[in-house]
Formats: sequence, structure tokens, C-alpha cells
Amino acid sequence: MKHILITGVSGYFGQKLVGHFKDKPDVERITGIDIRPPASGDGKLEFIRCDVRDDLEKVFTGRSIDCVIHTAYILPPIHDTALMEDININGTKNVLSAAAASGVRWIMDCSSTTAYGFHPDNPAVLTEESELRGNEDFTYAKNKREIEGWMGGFEKDHPEIGLTVIRPCFVVGPGFTNPLARHLCKKLCILPLTTADFQYIHEDDLVEIMYLLLMREKAGVYNLAADGTMTFGEMLSILGNLPLRVPAWLLWPLNDLAWKLRLSFITEFPSPSLNLTRYPWIASNEKVKRELGYRFRYTTKTAFESFAAYVKGRG
Repeated sequence: MKHILITGVSGYFGQKLVGHFKDKPDVERITGIDIRPPASGDGKLEFIRCDVRDDLEKVFTGRSIDCVIHTAYILPPIHDTALMEDININGTKNVLSAAAASGVRWIMDCSSTTAYGFHPDNPAVLTEESELRGNEDFTYAKNKREIEGWMGGFEKDHPEIGLTVIRPCFVVGPGFTNPLARHLCKKLCILPLTTADFQYIHEDDLVEIMYLLLMREKAGVYNLAADGTMTFGEMLSILGNLPLRVPAWLLWPLNDLAWKLRLSFITEFPSPSLNLTRYPWIASNEKVKRELGYRFRYTTKTAFESFAAYVKGRG
């Protein structure tokens, strides 16, 4: 894996990957694509401004890229669902097809444990063999489920390419910023009356595991999640904030109205997103521990505590 292409290189996750991979002696060059330049560069990084839905021949031609890490997805819900699905689904198909046409040897796609879906009848622990039931009304989870279904055919058509699919849970750490992070940081945090335990992975564990999976050429699907879980009450207590519990039958229409009116100071997500707090979707990390011998540096709780310390440090 001497020359790696990272899609979505200017995002929080893409920048974290560049910061980690640039210090690895076996990574000689990094090409990054995004619609805007990264906040910081590096001598190993060549940035190319483009959309994942563009013709990518100019990106691959003459660069001898041997590995692609596809991270360019829209995760936070947006009102333009058609645009979100176009980028997530068609963008992914375009990147992988272009990679195959250029002779790339290995692809890592960043899926998500949200592909399992948030359902009251989920098993206590979801393994890599569990059924993917990404909720139809939660676009990101639905897209991840659909993309993984498409990848089954892609893998059969391209047996010469090693394919690693990672399913991380919510990533947390000092750089953690998304609608959930901002919601939890409200002094009075509105939540459903009942919530399920939650799971995180620290950003440092995530990028190191990704590096190890690639360097050891581990093909297949891997859940990536830290040990343990925590409650939303524990999260708010650590942050010094208070929960305002509202029955789902009342919270759903109120949140729906605020979303439609674009009242982002109240909510940054449509009502179906509430189900990720209400129902369990806890993923097993036994496979990655077993096959890599990996020992997580952070548990779910200590990973969240690192985020909370950063938030408090900023006042």
C-alpha cells in the first residue's frame, strides 16, 4: 500500500487519516480528493479538487495508486435527501468502478454499524454476520445497507481486488463534531423518555485499526467499536448537562416540525434519527480483536471522556 487515495480528504475523518498515515514509512504518497481543500496539508499529500461523482480518470491516470480508502459520505442528515443519496450511493459506485478500471489492488470502504438499523428486536450484540436492516426512513443507514448489497456484486466481478469493509460505530474524540455531538452539548438536552445504551470508538483506535487492516491485507467485513457501552444520562453527566425527557409520541411531531421549519437551534436531524437513541444497535468487536490481536486504547466511556475534556477545555 505505497500510494493511497483518500476520498473526502478534507473532512474530519479524512484529515485524521492523513495525519496518521503520513508518519508511516510504508506509505510513500497520499492523494486526496474533496470538493474543498483540506485545512492543513502535508508533504506526502497531493490534493485534487473534485466531486466523487465526477469523471475520476484524471485522478488515477499516471499516479500508480494501489489502494483506495473511500470515506466521502454525507452522514449528518440534510433536507435534500436526493442529493444525499446521489453522493452516498452513486459517488461510491463511481469511485469503486474507477478504481477497478485503473487497476487498484485494494479498496477499503467505510460503511457503518448503522447499516444494521435501529430496531427494538435487534439482538443484544450484532456480529458481522447479522442481517443488515438499515432503516428505510433514516437515509444514511439505508444508504449503507444498499451500498453493501451492491458491493457483493462488485466483489464477484473483481476477484483481483482485495476489499475491506469497515463498519465503525459513532466515532468520538477531540475532533468529534456532528449533530449528535452538538445536541449533547446543550445545557438542556431533549431526549426520548426511554433510551438504549450507546457505543463509541475513539478516532485514534479507528485510524490505527484501518492502517493495520490494510497493511496486513485483511479482506472482509469488520465491525469497529470500543469495549463497553454507556447511557445518555452518563454522557450528559460527564458534560455537565441535563436531560429533558419527552415521550416519543410527543417528541416525534415536535421534532418533525422543527426540522421542517429548519429550526437548527432546536434540532439538526429529522425525527427518524431519534430511533438511534431509542433502540439498541450494539456491535461486537471480537472479530477485529481476534484477527488483528488488537487491544483498544479506549473504551466507549474513556473515548467519550476525551471528547468531554476537549469540550470543557474550550469552555
